[in-house]
Amino acid sequence: MSANAAIATAAISVPSKDRRHDGLLVSGYVVAIAVITALAIYGFSYYMLASADRPFSPKHALLKPGGAVGLKLGFLGFGMFLVIFLYPLRKRWKWLSQQGLSRHWLDFHVLLGLAAPFVIAFHASFKFGGFAGIAFWIMLAVSLSGIIGRYLYSQIPRSLNAAELSMKEAQEVRARLAQQLQDQKLLPQTDLQSLLRLPSPERVQRLPIVMALVYMVVLDVARSFRTAKLRRRTLQFSEKLQTLGGFLPARHADLEKAIFHAREEAALAKRVLFLSRSQQVFHLWHVIHKPFSYSFAVLALIHIVTVIMMGYF
Repeated sequence: MSANAAIATAAISVPSKDRRHDGLLVSGYVVAIAVITALAIYGFSYYMLASADRPFSPKHALLKPGGAVGLKLGFLGFGMFLVIFLYPLRKRWKWLSQQGLSRHWLDFHVLLGLAAPFVIAFHASFKFGGFAGIAFWIMLAVSLSGIIGRYLYSQIPRSLNAAELSMKEAQEVRARLAQQLQDQKLLPQTDLQSLLRLPSPERVQRLPIVMALVYMVVLDVARSFRTAKLRRRTLQFSEKLQTLGGFLPARHADLEKAIFHAREEAALAKRVLFLSRSQQVFHLWHVIHKPFSYSFAVLALIHIVTVIMMGYF
């Protein structure tokens, strides 16, 4: 097998462990969305009521914070956060660090971090006051910052040498496939270069930290639109409709291979270009994310102890 063929094969092959992980992760998101949607539909009429009117609703005994459903949601939310805090503990607990891959743990850490605020909001029946209210808003800030953290984590190559090597390999494959497309008069090689449009290293270093983060996101979004534009240039009208204006893959295998490798090259080049800025933003994110996480944990424990001591259940 040639080197180029090996690279192409590696690009589409996925280890079985990753496939199982991806399947579990997708299932987790489906379950979370289904539960949240079901609660929203069933409890919509109740949650829209004023506080004074809720005791007269037939759903009050179920959906109030201490109700049959509301209380279980509180337990569920608390359990979710116990699992969420296993991820940072994993770095300090040797036995736990040997279980699974770090990025797999991070994926479920993010999933639970996104779903938990919804579960807690339904538990509180969307009434936030006292310690519980403060804890909720801190939890929401932690959840939103977690999305940013996950994005930053994906932008930092685990090894710069490996990233540069992969970028070189992607360049070789893209050049070969692009030449094939040019020979077939499907797509000029110059058009693929539009996916590689990046700012100069000097400009990146001059960017403020927050603007560097925004710029990275803008480049990722712009790449999707540039890819769609490339597809539209080669597709007929009916194919443009089938691919939603070029945003979905087309049936041209050679075209998709060239676009795939050009996108990989562009993504790797961007990560290498923004590496120092990504590391700076990631460090700043840690400074913000951890204190919020720990303060939420303290407030949540105060809320739970208070509820128990006052005999609400």
